[in-house]
Amino acid sequence: MKIRALLLLLLIPAQADIHYFRHQRPVLNTPQTQLQTCVALDATMFEHASPQLMDLRLYRGTQETPFVLRTSASAMEEKRTIQPINLGRRNGRVAFDVFMPGGSYSDIELSLDAQDFIASVDVSGSNDSDAAQVTQLGSYTVFDLTRQKLGRSTVLHLPESNFRYLHFMLGDPLKPGNVSAIKLDRKPEHQPLYTTVAETTKIENHGQQSVIEFTLPANVPVDQLQFLLQPGDANFSRNVSVNIESEPGSKKLWEPVALNGNILRLHATRNSHRIDEEDLTVLAGGGTPFPEPTEWTVKVDNGDDPPIALSSVRLEMQQRTVCFDAQLGQTYSFYYGDSALAPPHYDYASLFELDKNAAAATLGPEQDNPDYQSRPDTRPFTEKHPALLWLALIAVILLLGAIALRTGKQLQQR
Repeated sequence: MKIRALLLLLLIPAQADIHYFRHQRPVLNTPQTQLQTCVALDATMFEHASPQLMDLRLYRGTQETPFVLRTSASAMEEKRTIQPINLGRRNGRVAFDVFMPGGSYSDIELSLDAQDFIASVDVSGSNDSDAAQVTQLGSYTVFDLTRQKLGRSTVLHLPESNFRYLHFMLGDPLKPGNVSAIKLDRKPEHQPLYTTVAETTKIENHGQQSVIEFTLPANVPVDQLQFLLQPGDANFSRNVSVNIESEPGSKKLWEPVALNGNILRLHATRNSHRIDEEDLTVLAGGGTPFPEPTEWTVKVDNGDDPPIALSSVRLEMQQRTVCFDAQLGQTYSFYYGDSALAPPHYDYASLFELDKNAAAATLGPEQDNPDYQSRPDTRPFTEKHPALLWLALIAVILLLGAIALRTGKQLQQR
C-alpha cells in the first residue's frame, strides 16, 4: 500500500504556487472597465521561463487568473495548383482561362517554364466561361533575370476578387508551351505581427560575403530574419545562408541547423515594363526554439558586387499574446520560473473567442519574486541520494562474496 501511494504521489503534477516562481512582471495599462485584455510578450519572458512558456501563470493578487496564449499566425491555405484551359494564341498573344475555386483570392503565381524574359500579363475576370462581359483586374510584369543576378518573379498581386473565371493575356517573348499552371494563395484574413527578439547593426564584410552574428538565449523562438536597408536605390538579388550552432561550452543537445534563402530588391523599368519587387525576409524554420543558447551566423553572398547597404538585421518571432478578462480596478502580474510545472489547462482557453474591441495592455519590467521559495524536493530517497544506493549495492555484493567464500571452505573441509 505504501508503494502504491508513493507511485500515485509521483504521478500527480506539481501545483502552481506563487511562492515557487523566480520571476514576475506586472501588467500595465489595463482598462478602466471590465474588458477582455491582451498583452504582447517579449523575448525576455521566453528566456527565463520553461520551454514553450509551460510555467507561465497570471495572478490577480494571489488569485490565479485563467488566460489563453495566442500566436499571431495567418491562417493561409496551402498553394493550390490549377490547370489552364483554352490555352493558345489570341490576337498574337498567349491567352488562357482558369476556372477558380469558390471564395476570395488575391495572389496568383504563374508556373512558367521559361528563362531570361520580361513580359506583361493582362488579367480580367468574369463569372461566365464565354467572357462576354469581363472586369479588368490590371496589367502586371513577370520576369526572370537570374543571369543578371536580379532574381525571378511570376507572382501577380491581384486586387481581392472572387470571379469564377480569370482570363490571362501574356506578351512576348512567352509562348503557349511556357505555361503549365497557376498556383493560388488564399489571402489571409489577418497578416501576422512580429516581435523583434534580437537586432544588430554590426555587419562585417569578409571577401565576397557580408557576415552578421547573433547570440540568442535558450527557448526563444525565431520565425524569420528581417533585413533593413539604408536609404538608396540599389537593386539586388542575394542568396542568404544561416548557420545555427550551440554556444561554446553548452551540452550540444542537437545538431547544427543550416537555412537558406534569398533577399531581393528590384525597382526599375526594363523593356518598357515597370518592375517593383521587394522581399527582405528569410524564413527561420518554423520558429521552433532551441533548448540551449545558440550562435547564429548569417552570411549574405555578394559575389563580385558591392555589399548591400544594410542598416540592421533582426531576428523576429510571430507575436505571442496573452488574453484574459480584466476586472475593474484590479492589478495583474505574470509569474514564471518554476520548471516543475506542466502547461495549465483552463476552460477559458477552450471557450475563448477574441473580442475585436479587446484592450491592449503592456508588460512592466521583469523583477525577482520577493516571496520566492525553493520548491520542496519530493523525489524518492534513492533519487536524492544515488551514491548511497551504490554503496549499499557494493556492500551486498561483498557480503554475498564473503558468504560464498566461507561456504566453499566449509565444503572443502568436509
